[in-house]
Amino acid sequence: MTDTRGTPNAGLFGATLGFFVGFAAVSLFGPTAGKFKEVMSLSPVLVGLLVAAPALSGSLLRIPFSAWVDTTGGRKPFLVLLILSIVGMGGLWAVVFFLYPDHLSQSLYPLLLLLGVLSGCGIATFSVGISQVSYWFPQSKQGWALGTYAGVGNLAPGLFSFLLPLALAAWGLAGSYSAWLLFLIAGTWLYAVTGRNAWYFQLLKRGRTPSEAREVAQERGQELFPAGSMTATLAISARTWKTWALVVIYFTTFGGFIALTAWFPTYWKSFFAVSSVMAGGLTALYSILTSAIRVPGGSVADRIGGENTAVLSLLTMLVGAALMTLSHQFAVCVTGVVLLGIGMGVANAAVFKMVPQEVPEAVGGAAGWVGGLGAFGGFAIPPLMGLFVRNLGTIGYARGFVIFILLAICSLILAGVLKRAHASTEVRAGVVAAGQAAQGSSDV
Repeated sequence: MTDTRGTPNAGLFGATLGFFVGFAAVSLFGPTAGKFKEVMSLSPVLVGLLVAAPALSGSLLRIPFSAWVDTTGGRKPFLVLLILSIVGMGGLWAVVFFLYPDHLSQSLYPLLLLLGVLSGCGIATFSVGISQVSYWFPQSKQGWALGTYAGVGNLAPGLFSFLLPLALAAWGLAGSYSAWLLFLIAGTWLYAVTGRNAWYFQLLKRGRTPSEAREVAQERGQELFPAGSMTATLAISARTWKTWALVVIYFTTFGGFIALTAWFPTYWKSFFAVSSVMAGGLTALYSILTSAIRVPGGSVADRIGGENTAVLSLLTMLVGAALMTLSHQFAVCVTGVVLLGIGMGVANAAVFKMVPQEVPEAVGGAAGWVGGLGAFGGFAIPPLMGLFVRNLGTIGYARGFVIFILLAICSLILAGVLKRAHASTEVRAGVVAAGQAAQGSSDV
């Protein structure tokens, strides 16, 4: 076919690259919030809001931008979000380069919040990429493809958490922001070169009618197709209760992941008094583990089903959260972090195995609701954990993890409900198929 370009693997590569790059700004902003706290005399709650600011835009913008994929294919939403992230990152660079530390005061706090919100636009590329990749791959490979996309892309915050203390020591705050800004600009350009829409959307852009584009794309192996306009795909997915069950689970696992990636540097330094380099390394351990395990987690979901995978992983997360809440011993808490990372990462893969399975007619809309409102946990959770510290003192850093115990229990209940509903659907489908077979035999 001469009027289309790319392959599913090439589409996966471009989307993964774009998402990895999009995490650059937020990965720098969260861990350096402590620098702003020192010179601006910010309270724990204000620091929590500052750390969570990128997650606000990074979560809520996922809803419309992911639905936009159902009409354009993904490249335009991706590029718009990356450019907005560059604007925010550029503003933060200017603040650090020209105002830090002597000219920063609490009066500039709203400006930092705004720039943090713009920087967080890069996180919103996640749901755009989920939809873009989903249209490239058949249902039988969704778990692996989406697990690879999210797993590799989510390695960014962990790698940056490890590199940032080294960069700060070598280049200082201004030099680090300069390096991260250049990386974001270069990465955006690379996505513009490598990012590809699925065949259906390429054919539409080249003048084919929707029916022609669908027929030709099906011949190439594309299985999923959009329902129509942005509002239509959002409405269709919003009317499905399964979408909202998946939102809650993803709020727990991915929203919690974003929250803890930003929160852990402060937690380790304040609760266990470790060095900045050690805190960065421990944060990287959690973040890289949670991200990397999504790849095999997606393959597991392909084999045993998304619902079964979600139940097992949420139980693992629950145990990890309990250890973090109750223990004050360093080794036990490291074990708790590992269990949290494994549970959250595999559950994240399971959720997006279920999205195209449960809402195949509106993948972009469903991915937007799940990815957007689910990731809102990254904004909502850090301030709540800050309240535990304010009210309980240092021990509040441990007790705050009770939030994850409650969230894990709620998500387990919903995963069980989804499992029963899916089993009932399969039984009904089997009965219908058996009836059709019997009817066909009697006709003969």
